[in-house]
Amino acid sequence: MMQTAGRRLELGFLTFVAEGGSDGPGGALRDGLSLVRHAEDLGYDSAWVRVRHHEPYLSSPMTFFAAASQVTSRIALGTGVIPMRYEDPLRLAEDAATVDLLSGGRLELGLSNGIPPLAAALDPVHGTSERGFAGEAQHRIDVLRRALAGEPIAQAAAPYMGIPAGGDLTMTPHAPGLVDRLWYGAGSESTAVRTGRQGFDLQVSTLNTEETGEAFDIVQARQIRSYRKAFADAGHAGRRDARVSAGRIVLPFLDHHDAEAHQEFIEGYTSGMTSDGRPRGASPFPVRYSPVLSGDPEGIVERLLADEAVGETDGLVVVLPAEGSLEVHRRVLSAVAEHVAPHLGWTPAA
Repeated sequence: MMQTAGRRLELGFLTFVAEGGSDGPGGALRDGLSLVRHAEDLGYDSAWVRVRHHEPYLSSPMTFFAAASQVTSRIALGTGVIPMRYEDPLRLAEDAATVDLLSGGRLELGLSNGIPPLAAALDPVHGTSERGFAGEAQHRIDVLRRALAGEPIAQAAAPYMGIPAGGDLTMTPHAPGLVDRLWYGAGSESTAVRTGRQGFDLQVSTLNTEETGEAFDIVQARQIRSYRKAFADAGHAGRRDARVSAGRIVLPFLDHHDAEAHQEFIEGYTSGMTSDGRPRGASPFPVRYSPVLSGDPEGIVERLLADEAVGETDGLVVVLPAEGSLEVHRRVLSAVAEHVAPHLGWTPAA
């Protein structure tokens, strides 16, 4: 049962910013900005973007958010998530701090290691590491955190622009508070525990990378509880509150046109998995996918209220299909804001 007593549920959405459409990549970016503005007008608390390299989706989230920060005034702007294995952490820190300052402190920086099976394709492009996939990703996450915190990242080997030899080099610009808005997208209990120990906020979404035989939401709820315990045990709770968001694919049908608009996506999504979310055929790692919550809004509300993981979170993130027109996605956000989220403890942000 969703725990809404005494708190306001936060509502966000997640989009791929897909390049499909007659206007090409430029049109997709403009549509993405329009969707963020629409969500802000509806009272959504946050707008999140997928990050995909070498695919026809958004690959440069900080550039996109720099633009979004200038056409919105309130909504938080977040990444869900940046795969750090192949990121330059210092350049990302500079870009993220710049966006955070431009937006007035609205950036939420979601991170992950990345997907290990992709190393065979991406290592020849981005280079290999003796630390291994996860080790290198975690090293880069630590460098990013220290840079955003304003800690020295190196000492000058020679005098540099007024800094004496041996003087500390720090990342600029500094965005106060951004280091406390780092999230990690976890898919297993062990990664959720590590996230808590690191003092990051937690994102759980539409897949789990561990298989216990239990229902999707039961496993995810345990991940969240273990994360909160690790966060508190590490002493972070005395500094700030832990935040958790859960992503779910939510597609309300207000009429038969909505059902027709999403039919192809739903059929494609469900055809590759069993009824309980397991993939059909071989998978490079254990995985379980969350169901699509579609149909009449009342039924969706009932399923979300019964979702044990959603009940453990602070925020619900509506995960939009990768493909789909701007009009279809705008209608999803409107339908959720008007017919679903108010019954879960959400009120539009002022």
